[in-house]
Amino acid sequence: MKVIAELEAGDPRQVGRYRIVARLGAGGMGRVFLARTPGGRSLAVKVVRAELAEDTGFRQRFAREVATARRVTGVFTASVVDADPEGTPAWLATEYVPGDVAGRGDSGARRVARTGCTRARCGAGRGDGGDP
Repeated sequence: MKVIAELEAGDPRQVGRYRIVARLGAGGMGRVFLARTPGGRSLAVKVVRAELAEDTGFRQRFAREVATARRVTGVFTASVVDADPEGTPAWLATEYVPGDVAGRGDSGARRVARTGCTRARCGAGRGDGGDP
């Protein structure tokens, strides 16, 4: 299965200050694109679906997710580079880590990153930042 696809007619060409160059995937929350910074660095940019962005509760949850993701660090974690949870559209940019299509194989790095994110969310939800 192809990991990077060409942009489609309705895809954005710019999000924030980042130039969108390809489509990486899509899911329930929105679409993920390969983007470039003005300096040429590759990023993964998640763009929230318009109908979700209209929901105030969703925007609040997305803003919390962005804040939590900013606190997660580590060698197996794609760091948040930039985000605009209040933007139109709402979006999140992280470091781009080339890899296999999600759900196709499960590398150790992907499992570690998922576990770290889950622990960060649980800890942030409790307010103490520790393990659940």
